[in-house]
Amino acid sequence: MVHENTLSFDIRKSAFQVHTALGPGLLESVYEIALAYELRQLGYEVKTQVPLPMEYASQRMDIGFRLDLLVNNRVIIEIKSVDAMLDVHKKQLLTYLKLSGCKLGLLINFNVAHVKEGIVRIVNGLEEEPQRTSA
Repeated sequence: MVHENTLSFDIRKSAFQVHTALGPGLLESVYEIALAYELRQLGYEVKTQVPLPMEYASQRMDIGFRLDLLVNNRVIIEIKSVDAMLDVHKKQLLTYLKLSGCKLGLLINFNVAHVKEGIVRIVNGLEEEPQRTSA
């Protein structure tokens, strides 16, 4: 099983490729499709627009939450194309992590000059990747 940190590295690398090819200023849906394509080319399972229910008072409630991308059922990617990232965007992703049980999420704003400046990593109980020992 691929650890979240390895997935994160490949996701960020793919986001750089997409941003280099397309540049800033397009609709979020364009970046979503392109990033999903790049990640699938790397062999990852990528789901788009994944419904995310919440549970309240022991009742499942389908209220319209949707994950932009879910990679290998482990990492959530929320895509933005906004002038400025707001605190509410980070809180939204943290809520998605809690509701889904996933431990790592990436918030990626493609409407920036350098996509590195638009990536925020949010964790929810993620443990470090086990160190490999050489034999």
